[in-house]
Amino acid sequence: MELLYIGPGMGAGVIAATLGILLSLIISLFAILWYPFKKLIQFIKSKIN
Repeated sequence: MELLYIGPGMGAGVIAATLGILLSLIISLFAILWYPFKKLIQFIKSKIN
């Protein structure tokens, strides 16, 4: 059985790709949830005034 070696370039690429995917998922979830939350805040402010 041979040992596998991942060089520093490949390791950095894997880390960058993983972080990119995770950040894009978090940002897309935030973008989907932000608009209704913003409308709710505006609705509450309009009821207070």
